[in-house]
Amino acid sequence: MGTAVAASLTPVPAAAELVDAKSPKKIAALLESQGWQIEASADARQDPVLKASRQGEVFAVTFLNCENGANCRTLQLLMGFADTKQVPLDKLNEWNRDRRFARAYRDEEGDPVLAMDVDLDFRGLPRENVGELFKTWAGLMDSFRRLVRGS
Repeated sequence: MGTAVAASLTPVPAAAELVDAKSPKKIAALLESQGWQIEASADARQDPVLKASRQGEVFAVTFLNCENGANCRTLQLLMGFADTKQVPLDKLNEWNRDRRFARAYRDEEGDPVLAMDVDLDFRGLPRENVGELFKTWAGLMDSFRRLVRGS
């Protein structure tokens, strides 16, 4: 049997489930499957927002690039510390230099914030990739907490 014929007989894997930002319920279910407790709400523009918490860690998933509160295309993961304004900018810059995927900055009130943008536009990303992305985010949150709180 020729190589082309043998290749055509190889089973093709089923298409991976794609996750996009159009369904906050899917994003919430994925976070819950990783042990996070979720509280759903909306921002002033009526765009979806998820508040996620686990073992004292809290962050927000904001849905962006939405059309009238629906059909969102991107996410932003945000974690901030309102009680630790003393983190020097050189420490935040060092954190940004040594890490990938997320950025640290001070917000308008001087609070240290960690942010990560997630582009789920078009058809989205495979569920496994989005799950890994949230695991990466959890590790970045741990690292940022240690920087900000020293523990």
